[in-house]
Amino acid sequence: MAEKMKRPGGELASRPLHFIWIVDCSGSMFGEKIGTVNHAIQSVIPEMADAAANNPNAQLLVRTLQFSSGASWVTANPVPVEDFAWDDLEACGVTDLGQAFELLAAQLTIPPMSERALPPVLVLLSDGQPTDEYKKSLDKLLHLPWGKKAVRIAISIGQDADDNVLAEFTGNRELVLQANNAAMLTRMIKWASTAASAVSAPASRVMGDKMPAEEVFLLPGIVDEQPPSAGGGNGPLVLDMNNIPDTDDVSEDDVW
Repeated sequence: MAEKMKRPGGELASRPLHFIWIVDCSGSMFGEKIGTVNHAIQSVIPEMADAAANNPNAQLLVRTLQFSSGASWVTANPVPVEDFAWDDLEACGVTDLGQAFELLAAQLTIPPMSERALPPVLVLLSDGQPTDEYKKSLDKLLHLPWGKKAVRIAISIGQDADDNVLAEFTGNRELVLQANNAAMLTRMIKWASTAASAVSAPASRVMGDKMPAEEVFLLPGIVDEQPPSAGGGNGPLVLDMNNIPDTDDVSEDDVW
């Protein structure tokens, strides 16, 4: 594991970095879609663990939240990525996205979140449209301090996904990633999992406080080298969108 960064007075303590998959398990995800999600996330965990091992300032903690007819935590408590094991998800039911936002908001308050935590990474995967009233729950989530500061990415699965809803979640349409077949879904999951978890800790600030200069280091080519807003804000990261896998090789015959 990479050696901890030193600063006057001793080693720099690591801070928790929460990474949460929010997965649509409605009936329309049945078959190839949910199978691809299960396989892709399971296969990317070692890459996430490698990225975490090279980031001495953050402890990467992973959880999974599923939603269909209702919502529930698959992982009851945050788990260090090196100990995390993916539980395969099954698809059935409707798309109660609002209930997922409610559960997520409850976990992004202080407590259970720590004031010393780094901005969390939230990756939402969905192939449809919400079947419940999600707007109030989403508004609640985005008005929480950690909801505002989170790195929020959405993966739009197939042509029936409501990209407008996903853009409401991310706050940036460029962070709604299109995945219209199994190959693209796998690539988007791997990009979101590794790029976002790698840059969130080093480029972010602690809530209400600037990170000391010796703690700030960026990964060129993944994160915009502009620092967070100089006016004292704790805005979300700006990811380098040039590194997102392109969709030029998607065959029309393979599109969902």
